Amino acid sequence: MTAPAIELKGISKAFGPVQANKDISIRVSPGTIHGIIGENGAGKSTLMSILYGFYKADKGEVWIHGKRTEIPDSQAAISAGIGMVFQHFKLVENFTVLENIILGAEDGGLLKPSLSKARKSLKELAAEYELNVDPDARIDEIGVGMQQRVEILKALYRQADILILDEPTGVLTPAEADQLFRILDRLRAEGKTIILITHKLREIMEYTDTVSVMRRGEMTATVKTAETSPEHLAELMVGRKVLLRVDKVPATPGKPILEIEKLSVVDEAGVARVKNIDLTVRAGEILGIAGVAGNGQSELMEVLGGMREGQGTIRLNGRPLPLSGTGSDARARRAAHVAHVPEDRQREGLIMDFHAWENVAFGYHHASEYQRGILMDNAALRADTEAKMAKFDVRPPDPWLAAKNFSGGNQQKIVVAREIERNPDLLLIGQPTRGVDIGAIEFIHKQIVELRDQGKAILLVSVELEEILSLADRVAVMFDGMIMGERPADQTNEKELGLLMAGVAGEAA
Repeated sequence: MTAPAIELKGISKAFGPVQANKDISIRVSPGTIHGIIGENGAGKSTLMSILYGFYKADKGEVWIHGKRTEIPDSQAAISAGIGMVFQHFKLVENFTVLENIILGAEDGGLLKPSLSKARKSLKELAAEYELNVDPDARIDEIGVGMQQRVEILKALYRQADILILDEPTGVLTPAEADQLFRILDRLRAEGKTIILITHKLREIMEYTDTVSVMRRGEMTATVKTAETSPEHLAELMVGRKVLLRVDKVPATPGKPILEIEKLSVVDEAGVARVKNIDLTVRAGEILGIAGVAGNGQSELMEVLGGMREGQGTIRLNGRPLPLSGTGSDARARRAAHVAHVPEDRQREGLIMDFHAWENVAFGYHHASEYQRGILMDNAALRADTEAKMAKFDVRPPDPWLAAKNFSGGNQQKIVVAREIERNPDLLLIGQPTRGVDIGAIEFIHKQIVELRDQGKAILLVSVELEEILSLADRVAVMFDGMIMGERPADQTNEKELGLLMAGVAGEAA
């Protein structure tokens, strides 16, 4: 019999009192796509970080292609033929693609020969695996889909035949995700072994050969994908039956809460990102904004949240909100009862080196319940954080843990809890379930619907059309900074919205 490409035996890892991995064993066959799923904080990323040498296991063995292998660091993992593409890319943004490819893999002290060799290799890899990318483009000048290609190319350039991908589609558009899986199919056909960590059951069912399920640091099951179902996998992940659709009654919209008229946004380079749009969001409804990333949705949310200036008219509860100058900042928006869950939790929603209890206060640290005379009441803040962590099932429920030490999904829960629990009149929420597990998705969706049913207005931006269609009451589609059309969510479908997203307007869509 062919030896497994990877075999982990009895892997355990603890961080202080938190047992991240408990006696985990797993076998991955060569030339397959092996999925690993589980709730946020289940230990998936920790396990793969041990395999890649980021962490050292407290006990257990790693076997690669039938040989016991010590992996004390990432260099040893690379030497063993293992590459990893992290959920948040490890790229130097002001370096070119080519410079990032050779970083840490230079041939000697002179860069010119290394760059020349990498350029040739990059051309060959691009042709073989459809990984075309401009080698001279700077990382901060290309989109996230291209950045992910660079991460894959980095691994292939280092001769990886085992590739670990951690939540690879969390920041991709549907088209970019489809392209990624075409690339992974090609890599599998070439004999590469791929480990896919994802929360998306559709991806598991469509693209993997085998799937392992983790829960609370333990491996609960490994099954052939063809012999299971999304419902069964969800139950294995969470330990209970999970509702895989949004359970809500029809909306009963009330008065207009947010009114946008002829709003335009021009970026720092003078490029129009939002072009003369009109929108209304009423009390007791969810308006979903669909569109391929980069078509103005982010700029729209930033203007509404006080992070960017614009031109036009915005009214909240009938009162104009300034779009520039005094009163147009995020603090003024919060004072007007606007809550904002930004699309990028790490750059805009959290300070990664700060404690969870400090992050829960951000933007609301002037609130009276957090004050004790002229000082902040840190004890009250920590108690409030503990309550929010309990309600939103943040794992581990430790207010003193730095934000960077939570999994991506638990980071998202901290941001969502902070904003939703302020009881806003208007909730701006971007990519609410990006990188979030199936149980937490169900919970976050429930919180959003409950807020709607309390008569609040919600503006939702998501690249997940399935999420838009199941959560929103109305859908507006943005293309090239314009609103291409609006539809009641129950009177449209992914095909029609896809045409609008591609710029096909009106009756043609």
